[in-house]
Amino acid sequence: MNFPELFYQSALTSVPGVGGVLIRQLMSYCGSASEVFRSSAARLIKIPGIGEVTARAILHPDVLRETEQVQQRCEKLGVQQLFYTDKRYPARLKTLYDAPPMLYWQGAADLNAARTIGIVGTRQATEYGRRITEELIQNLRPYSPLIISGLAYGIDIMAHRASLANGLPTIGVMASGVDIIYPHLHTKTAQEMLLLGGLLTENRPGVKPDARLFPARNRIIAGLSDGVIIVEAAAKGGALITAEYANNYHREVFAVPGHLNQTFSQGCNKLIRENKAQIYTKPDDIIEALNWDQAAGKTAPAEKPLLTLEFTEEESQVLALFRQQADWHIDELSWRSQIPIGKLSSLLLNLEFKGIVRSLPGKKFQMN
Repeated sequence: MNFPELFYQSALTSVPGVGGVLIRQLMSYCGSASEVFRSSAARLIKIPGIGEVTARAILHPDVLRETEQVQQRCEKLGVQQLFYTDKRYPARLKTLYDAPPMLYWQGAADLNAARTIGIVGTRQATEYGRRITEELIQNLRPYSPLIISGLAYGIDIMAHRASLANGLPTIGVMASGVDIIYPHLHTKTAQEMLLLGGLLTENRPGVKPDARLFPARNRIIAGLSDGVIIVEAAAKGGALITAEYANNYHREVFAVPGHLNQTFSQGCNKLIRENKAQIYTKPDDIIEALNWDQAAGKTAPAEKPLLTLEFTEEESQVLALFRQQADWHIDELSWRSQIPIGKLSSLLLNLEFKGIVRSLPGKKFQMN
């Protein structure tokens, strides 16, 4: 049975035990998602990282049956599926080693907006946190940034509502399916966001919020943002997890300082003390750190130039070898870099998406 390529891409994300790394590995070796499902178990087993159990799981009939149900539900809800090879997939996420292979999206915002800022904080927001959030967004209005948060109680929903009040697009990143608004109390705001911003998740429709899904949600907020500002946070919590991801992704992190005896200032003060966040005192702190053009109305490029892209240590190691020699066979490159071939395949695929290397026949790769 022949289906569109998107169907098979969706099916890849439905295979139990197959995550982003293995999906990239399968795509790298087979060339397309549809080709993965046209392959025999014997062929799949030869791919590094794909054993007999995984090969059988991929080819199990239930995978395609479940995918048909997902596709029907997405169509009914008007949900767009964005596989990581899709041009509409957020460029800021595409370069990350743990980028979700599939995103589910509803809305009108540009996921590759020129300027983005993540605003997160405690669910137990104070009047001080509300005022800082509203003033920050109002002052950023001339720069037309895309505001990103997690639709949660407290600072998150304040950020979304302040964005809407100022006519700024805002995206809610969810730890559930796009059709399950959590908390339910925020349904009206979420519906309003669809007209100017949108709702984004890596979870298929029907998935209910679960504790393990929230940290994964936080990494998407961090990855989509040029900078993340923590308005209020306790010593532990989701906002600090977002800050940690943002630091790992080499994003700018800001924290609003607070009263020493205030519970929901402890996390922010700790980030500042440990040099994991810049102190936020005024909107200019963000504007200067992110090099946003001071002239409102001028647009900056949505993607960073290649020369300023951030690379992981292993990516830098591979690029150093490409500078020594124009093209490499993947086996030799693996031996020289001492990176396992399975991991290297995924790494090279990411570099292809960045436009830095290209694949050649015979499992060779060449620097552009």
